[in-house]
Amino acid sequence: MNGRKVAIIIALIIIIDQAIKFYIKLNYFIGEEHILIDSWARLHFIENEGMAWGLKFGGGFGKIILTLFRLAAVIWGTFLIKGFIQKKYHNGFIFCAALIYAGAVGNLIDSMFYGLIFEESVPYTTMVAHLFPVGGGYGSFLHGKVVDMFYFPIIQNAHFPSWFPFWAGEEFEFFRPVFNFADASISTGVIALFIFQKKFFSDTDQPQA
Repeated sequence: MNGRKVAIIIALIIIIDQAIKFYIKLNYFIGEEHILIDSWARLHFIENEGMAWGLKFGGGFGKIILTLFRLAAVIWGTFLIKGFIQKKYHNGFIFCAALIYAGAVGNLIDSMFYGLIFEESVPYTTMVAHLFPVGGGYGSFLHGKVVDMFYFPIIQNAHFPSWFPFWAGEEFEFFRPVFNFADASISTGVIALFIFQKKFFSDTDQPQA
């Protein structure tokens, strides 16, 4: 797989991710939810500080550190993917690396720029944000929030059995996290690497067309 094909894959993922996020941010209020398929596939708008499970990291300063760390990881990833292409690694491996890289870039864009270009989506209101609001965005550079919207509670209103340790009898839901297209891209790349690692790495020394 050559560099041009990899660049196209990465660009397409980033464009799709950002298009979905822009649509949600500009048309949904925080907490707004719409059912896609029955009750287990939904669009549910939330924002987070950029960590998994919506966790925060050390307030404003921690947010900057987290975003800079992710920026450094993306820069490092650029050189890694370039090396994979030059060394003619397995096409499947390069594709997975491109998925992970593109997902990381997609969420990094939110963290770096969304605070500058978007009006704040205020919780507990039905206010919809605007792009490039008068007076500036809701935050400064590196202080943007990541937009999430996909929610798939496939198993609902279930409970852990009485014999289950720690959570016996408590309510159980699968799949609880709300995520975005970039998260899905990263997860797909990582899972595929685990599943096909023997095929990818056994052929890494063989030139690829």
